[in-house]
Amino acid sequence: MSFIDKAKHKAEEVIGEVKEKVGELTGNESLEAEGKKDQVTGNVKQAGDSVKDAASNVADKFKS
Repeated sequence: MSFIDKAKHKAEEVIGEVKEKVGELTGNESLEAEGKKDQVTGNVKQAGDSVKDAASNVADKFKS
């Protein structure tokens, strides 16, 4: 997994956190929900990155 993809996925999570907090502070339930959704999406993508990295490491061990 490339560093850029991992950074994008982390950024999506962080942006979601900001949206959620702004939504809470302003009483904007829609923005708050969107922030929570973005966080979950970012976390899922990061988990996928970890799985891909682990699979790549296993494949590299078999090549050796």
